[in-house]
Amino acid sequence: MRVKQMQTPTPNENDHTVHRADEPNRSPALSLSDVSKRYPSGFTLGPVTFDLPLGYIMGLIGPNGAGKSTLIKLIVNMTSLDAGSIAVFGLDSRKDEVAVKQELGIVFDSCFFSNYWTVGMAEESMTAAYPAWNHELFERHLERFGVDGKKKVRDLSRGMQMKLMLAAALSHDAKLLILDEPTSGLDVLARDDLMDILRRYVEDGRHSVLFSTHITGDLEHSADLITYISKGRLYFTGSKDEFDDSFRLVKGGPDQLRIVKPTAVGLRGYSTGFDALVATEDVPALLRSDARLLVEPVSMDDIIRLTNGRAAHAASKGKVAR
Repeated sequence: MRVKQMQTPTPNENDHTVHRADEPNRSPALSLSDVSKRYPSGFTLGPVTFDLPLGYIMGLIGPNGAGKSTLIKLIVNMTSLDAGSIAVFGLDSRKDEVAVKQELGIVFDSCFFSNYWTVGMAEESMTAAYPAWNHELFERHLERFGVDGKKKVRDLSRGMQMKLMLAAALSHDAKLLILDEPTSGLDVLARDDLMDILRRYVEDGRHSVLFSTHITGDLEHSADLITYISKGRLYFTGSKDEFDDSFRLVKGGPDQLRIVKPTAVGLRGYSTGFDALVATEDVPALLRSDARLLVEPVSMDDIIRLTNGRAAHAASKGKVAR
């Protein structure tokens, strides 16, 4: 299968992000090179290679168990690499860990503050860790998110605990936000509010976001880039528009399956027919073989659904494996 290399998206007039061109030699906010991790259970992540440029929001997507949280733990040095390297603003994430973490704002899918702390005590812990901590900004975020600063962490709902972590991540001048399922437990309005915050966060072209989620709708109007992993393998990394445009959904009856099966990247069969995920460039040849095939656009959810079934996860890095 052919591997395409990712290129930084070209800005356009409809792009919400302001991409600066006055510092062309700046390092990416985040750069992964052949990163891999193997567990005794047999699950292997990687190798994974991608760059997240400054001024962009990257959605890290994939089904549950794909390896998204493992990848984030590797980036923030919560677990050890087996191979590869990770750089944050040109600094080695291991050798320069202290300096790197000053640049990171991190939100996990479960609260990292002690249940017995008050919100004020949580802030004290952040103040000690981050010299650039901004109390006034933290207070504004708490008010915006509706977090009661007098409560203990254990008395906050899961959604409010998530908002507390978001407020903390946004209050110490972090240049790179790394969010692991941050919208879990948030209502629709709070999720929309978060997307607005992230868009404004990257507008100056000096900040970036890596956003892990299995709720693909959260990324439809906010992400510039998509990195998709499934079963530990990197399957795509590139612009969101190209991700959607790279595939088509092909449908047909049982008698047409033999025509599509050799080309399908992902396949789901039914008693009455099938849904197949096919690279867009392969569709004309299929239609020449059988013009009765039905071809439709795909959504992110379609791609995840079909490649999580019978899929050819042959890409070790880069874009679409073909």
